[in-house]
Order: sequence, then C-alpha cells, then structure tokens
Amino acid sequence: MSEMIHAIEAWLMEYGVWGLIFVSFADSSFFPIPPDVLLIPISLASPENAWWYALWTTVASVLGAILGWVIGKKLGRPILLKLFKESSILKVEELFEKYGPVAILVAAFTPIPYKVFTISAGVSKMKLSTLVVWSIIGRGARFFLEAALIVTMGAQAKVFMEENFTLVTLIGGIVIVIGFIAYTLMKKRKTV
Repeated sequence: MSEMIHAIEAWLMEYGVWGLIFVSFADSSFFPIPPDVLLIPISLASPENAWWYALWTTVASVLGAILGWVIGKKLGRPILLKLFKESSILKVEELFEKYGPVAILVAAFTPIPYKVFTISAGVSKMKLSTLVVWSIIGRGARFFLEAALIVTMGAQAKVFMEENFTLVTLIGGIVIVIGFIAYTLMKKRKTV
C-alpha cells in the first residue's frame, strides 16, 4: 500500500501546482495523501513562491472541505461506516456535539485525518459557513507555517518538519484547545 501511495505522490509531483491543488482538494474529502507531501518539495524547489503555494493549498483544501461537508450531508453516516471504524465516527460525533468549530480547527491544523471531520460536519449538520471559516483559519495556519519555515530555513526546513512537524502541530492543537476553553470561560463570566 505504501508503495502505491509513493507512486501516486511521484505521479502528482509531475503536475506541479496542479497536482498540489488536486491533492489539497481531495485530501479534505476523500483522498489518503495529505497536501504537505507535495507542498513541501514544491516550495523547496521554488521558495520565492512558497507563500503562493500555501495560499493555493489553503484555498483548494477549504473547497475540498466543502465537498466533504456535502458528502456528509447527502450520504451521511452510511458512507462514514464504509470508510472508518464506528468507534472513530462516534468519537468525532461526540466532539462535534460539544466543540464543533474547535474540532474543525484542531483537525485542520494537526495531522488528524481532516476528511473525517469535514464529512462529520455535514453529518452533524454544522453550518457550512462555520466549517469554511474554521477551515480557512486552521488550514491556512498549517500551510502558511510550512511556507514560513521554508522561506526562513531553506532546505533545512524539510528535515526540521520531518522530525518535528507532528509535535509542532500537536502543540499548536493544544494551544488552540486551551485558547478555546479560556474564551468559553470568559464568555460565560460576561453572561453571568
């Protein structure tokens, strides 16, 4: 399976930005390859365009999230059961009931499979505008962080991201959750 994924990655790299846009769109709704595997090498090959690549990746990813939402809304739970374990679906539904927007934000920024959350947003009937706003923030933060690392570190950014990106995004996810909790507590105090 991993050989097939690497072959697909290599094939998509031949299409440059168009391959990146396709992967970014598809990853948010149905595809197993994250856009980072194309964004990083394409940006390293042309660091002066890294910000543009991050922008295209963000836009395509958010559009893909809309497709994921439509899939969830139209096909619902039965399709999720074909793609993912029921225990994973139940955890995601629980997150959506309690934390909707912050769940999208954390999934958009971290290595958690984003498509599970976009489809679940449709299943749980989250407002499309909510999905779009939090996807722009989370996906934009992730892809522009990668671009910033490439612009500032050059080729060393790839090694840094390979060794630390999961940790950095998980720490970012924790910071997001803490910020959300603090915001919620402050909001409750103002209403009391």
